[in-house]
Amino acid sequence: MLYSMTGFGKAQATFQNKTIIVEVRSLNSQKGIDLSLKFSTQFREQEYALRNLISEKLQRGKIDVYISIEKEDHTPEVLLNKRIIKAYYQELKQIADELGAPHDNILATILQLPEVAAGSNEESDENEWKAVEGAIITAIDDLNRFRADEGKILASDMMKRIDLIERYSVEVRALDKTRISEIKTRLQTNVENAVGKEKIDPNRLEQELLYYIEKLDITEELTRLKAHCDYIKLVIAETKEEQKGRKLNFISQEIGREINTLGSKANYASMQKIVVDMKDELEKIKEQVSNIL
Repeated sequence: MLYSMTGFGKAQATFQNKTIIVEVRSLNSQKGIDLSLKFSTQFREQEYALRNLISEKLQRGKIDVYISIEKEDHTPEVLLNKRIIKAYYQELKQIADELGAPHDNILATILQLPEVAAGSNEESDENEWKAVEGAIITAIDDLNRFRADEGKILASDMMKRIDLIERYSVEVRALDKTRISEIKTRLQTNVENAVGKEKIDPNRLEQELLYYIEKLDITEELTRLKAHCDYIKLVIAETKEEQKGRKLNFISQEIGREINTLGSKANYASMQKIVVDMKDELEKIKEQVSNIL
């Protein structure tokens, strides 16, 4: 089973006369986890534990967590630090006076500065934090269900594209005998036209042709390509492992190497066209892999 790195989860909880709203958003990221938390500073002492909880449950992705608290009348619980606001105002007003700048936008500027919308010295209530933590876990579970649903769509699409690559490889194998025969005839004709048929040692020419054609043999590449396709399907179908994105990325790179080698060895227009189609499907697979947990 695959999990997407993209998802959204939301949950609500109540505590006394407050409504706690938690939203968790996740996007794909090449880092392990890129976590951003936005919540009242009254819960700062729980931040470390919260980060560990989210990292353990979500594992990978660019994660944004929003925690807001509303009162019974549905107005947000906003706590302004008046002491810091006044200190900012005095400093900025003095600077404005020295520079001869207007005071019009000082307050609007202050509201954007750090710790202005921080809570007062009020400490978080343990029971309130438990309510918040419960809402966070529910939102994360909701997001993980979203990730699982997205993962099923990604898995289905990738399996179809792997099947297409395997079908193309069968077509390549079927063309191979004709390709070798035509290349051999073409080379022999070119040599005869260049130096004259009567000047050619047939045995030596045959040896040289065999040596050249050996370098164009694609049996090994087709065998390895089949093995990689089988492996990527096995990884997609596995149920034990959750984080498969990096492994699938590695396998898709190996598939790409075999397809590129097929293209460089083809030397045959019909086969190269099929190789281009294989590359197209692989690129679509890589796009999907970049979204997988």
